[in-house]
Amino acid sequence: MSGLSTDTVSDLLREVAAAVITPRFRSLDDDEVMEKNPGDLVTVADREAEELITGRLLAAYPDAVVLGEEAYAADRGLMDRYLAAEHAFTVDPVDGTKNFVNGSPDHAVMVAEVVGGETVRSWIHQPAHGVTWTAERGAGTRRDGEPVTTTPVDAGTTPRGVTSAWALKGHTLDGLAPMGLSWVCCGVDYPRLLEGATDYIVYSRSNPWDHAPGTLMVTEAGGCVAHPDGTRYSPRSLRPGLVVGVDPHTCGAVQRRVEEHFTRD
Repeated sequence: MSGLSTDTVSDLLREVAAAVITPRFRSLDDDEVMEKNPGDLVTVADREAEELITGRLLAAYPDAVVLGEEAYAADRGLMDRYLAAEHAFTVDPVDGTKNFVNGSPDHAVMVAEVVGGETVRSWIHQPAHGVTWTAERGAGTRRDGEPVTTTPVDAGTTPRGVTSAWALKGHTLDGLAPMGLSWVCCGVDYPRLLEGATDYIVYSRSNPWDHAPGTLMVTEAGGCVAHPDGTRYSPRSLRPGLVVGVDPHTCGAVQRRVEEHFTRD
C-alpha cells in the first residue's frame, strides 16, 4: 500500500506536537480547556492536533476512515464507519489530557493504522519525554528506532501490575500483589510495560484510539493482550475490559483472576 512511510508518520506526530501541543504545555489559558462531559476534558491542543493529523492522513489515504477521539465526540456515527472500513486510522491527539492540563509530562500523541480489522502499524510520540515508539505487524516494536522486546516474568516470581480502573486500584487478584494506579495515559502505560516498569495492566475500557496503538507494540514485542473473558483483542473490539501482559503466561494468569470483576451483575 503506497502512502506515508512509518518514519514519515513519526515525523508528522513530532511536527504537530511541536506546533500545537508543546507550546501549550503548562501554558494553557482557562478558555483553552473545556469539558466534553463532566470531568472529561478537552483542550484546544487536542482539537488542533487532531485536525492536522487527520488532514495529513486523508490527503495520503483519501479512501480511509479516520477515527479521531474528538471527531467521534462530535459524530457518534463515525464509530460505525470505522468498524465497517477496510482501511482506517485511529487518532488520539493528546492522550492523557488530564495529565496535560495538570502539567504532567505523561501525555502522548497516538495513531494506529487498521487494515481488514487488524492493526498493522502504530505510533506513540511522547512530546514531554522526547520519545517516539513505533510498531509494524511482523516487523517488531521500536523505541526511537531501536528494537524493543518485553521481559517475561521469571517462574516463581509474583508479577507486578497496575490498572487505570479506580475501583481495582489496590485490589489483590487471588494471591497477586495489590495493583497500583497506572500512569493514567495509555500512551505512557504501554511503553512503561515495554520498559519493564510493570508486568501487566488491567483496563476497564477498550476505546480503539486508546488501545490500538499500544496493543500492537506489546504483541510485536512478545507480550499478550486479551479481554477478561479470554477472547482475543482486536482494534474493532469494544467490549469492556482489557488485560495486557509482558508474556502470554502472565496475561492468562491475570485474565483468569480478573474475569469475575467484569462479569458481575
